[in-house]
Amino acid sequence: MHKGFTLIELLIVIIIISLVYFLGFSNIEKSSAKAKALTPLNLKSNIMKSELFLGEGTLLCIDECRSCYFRKDVNNPFEVYENRIDLYKTEAYTLDAQDNLLKMDYGRYQDEKVCLVLHFYPNESSTQIILKQQDDVYFLPAFFDDAQKIDSLEEAKALWLKNNRLVKNSGDFY
Repeated sequence: MHKGFTLIELLIVIIIISLVYFLGFSNIEKSSAKAKALTPLNLKSNIMKSELFLGEGTLLCIDECRSCYFRKDVNNPFEVYENRIDLYKTEAYTLDAQDNLLKMDYGRYQDEKVCLVLHFYPNESSTQIILKQQDDVYFLPAFFDDAQKIDSLEEAKALWLKNNRLVKNSGDFY
């Protein structure tokens, strides 16, 4: 005579295993799903991978870059960016028509000085910009490459000019 498990015993074992799985592993999945804090190095990738980004958008930061807002396109209002932000005292630079470094002055939003504005476009490009945060300098290209940490503003300017030459001669990318 062969003795086996009854259907009720098998169902109880499956329920116990399921409970252990959901109680034990659900916390692990939730912690890995949390968005990383916005930093100059991951700013573009975090925004483009977030549920806020629907192919186009604008990030605007105020209060010495402690508070940020995001709008999905030019027709929508800015909404508070809820995830963590690590952009405190970030300064934004661009190049003027004579290729000189120019510290950006974006004006004010909600009676606070705007420290950063980045536009994200449907073709997965963004505003090309140089960011300075305390002693660190970062170059955020408009196309292709990821953000890079650079030693100085002058080195970031040289990288900007190099990228501009590459884009003008688009055959270099193919």
